[in-house]
Amino acid sequence: MERTILHCDCNGFYASVECVLHPELRSVPMAVCGDPESRRGIILAKNELAKGYGIKTAETIWQAKRKCPQLVLAPAHHDQYALFSKRINGIYQRYTDLVEPFSIDESWLDVTGSRELFGGGKKIADELRKAVREETGVTISVGVSFNKVFAKLGSDYKKPDATTVISRENFRELLWPLPVDRMIFVGDSSKAALEKLRVRTIGDLARLDRELLEKKLGKQGAALSLYANGLDKSPVRSVYEEREVKSIGNSITFKRNLTGIEDIRLGVRAIADQVASRLRRHRVKCATVQVVIKDPDFRVISRQRPLKKPTHLSRDLYECALAIILDSWKITAPIRMLSITGANLVGDGEDTIQEQLSLFDPPGEREEEEKQENLETALDEIRAKFGREAVSFGSVIHNDLGIRDHKKEL
Repeated sequence: MERTILHCDCNGFYASVECVLHPELRSVPMAVCGDPESRRGIILAKNELAKGYGIKTAETIWQAKRKCPQLVLAPAHHDQYALFSKRINGIYQRYTDLVEPFSIDESWLDVTGSRELFGGGKKIADELRKAVREETGVTISVGVSFNKVFAKLGSDYKKPDATTVISRENFRELLWPLPVDRMIFVGDSSKAALEKLRVRTIGDLARLDRELLEKKLGKQGAALSLYANGLDKSPVRSVYEEREVKSIGNSITFKRNLTGIEDIRLGVRAIADQVASRLRRHRVKCATVQVVIKDPDFRVISRQRPLKKPTHLSRDLYECALAIILDSWKITAPIRMLSITGANLVGDGEDTIQEQLSLFDPPGEREEEEKQENLETALDEIRAKFGREAVSFGSVIHNDLGIRDHKKEL
């Protein structure tokens, strides 16, 4: 049976949500940015009016302001974006349980088994666009095709609030003339390598000898050839599928550089708290802590260290991560981005982790650990009821690093 795959992409998602929350922004060119007060901050999303001025995602605020001096800047509200994303994916799940989020604002849907109930792919796509628009105020563009890659190209083909059908009959006409970097997984380095082979369009990619592509680009080259020829067979993986979690981490790119031990302590404490909370939510502990540091010149180092015993406590992650940094980084050197990851995960049940208590453990260590466990579990319960920002460290609440605004899960 021919598959029917949809790719649903929210149009200017962050900006759309801000315009729903603040309707006055709909009538002016506006953009969402990480730090409205910094000329070096970047544009995260923009509305259609701002797009008309040529403003692009990821350009700096000063570049955008030069194109549109009256541009209205709005700070990002990631918690709200997560809530809208959950609502929108809930609408998708009315039509199929095969929904695979690709990012906070994109999802693939396999509606092959839903056609008897709801009609063909285009009909379902149009109904989804209407439902999302009316129930959330956000518009989506939908690609309809027989595989995931072409469905994504379809959702990008026409925006905003549009449905594009990419079929076996029309994909050469519609897709092959497009620039090759419109293809998923073709980044700057792949584009440069393909240009050396005189590959500039998706059609050029499709027609090039697959063995030559594999020789020049490795397995990625062979995969890109299959994608361009419509031979992608990857399944849509349901959000309900059990997936093995191999590591859990968070990173923060700070509003300003970390300089000195107090800044570093603050950053490490905030990230360790986030990672520990996620470990407990997944009911796992980590046996290894990994730290990645990036400086303002984009130089990166990565270090890791085993723990004495598996943990899901922020105190333990904080102490280990800080020790790694103190041993491997010059404290006076600036830090722009910091990530902490818990790896080598094990289940947190007593039947899974066999902890051996040493005769030489300090008196009361076990009792102290139980107190810390109870404290952090209580924090989880408060945040689950009142929101992530309901309770935190005092130093984290009052900072100029953007810690409470920007959190990225790994």
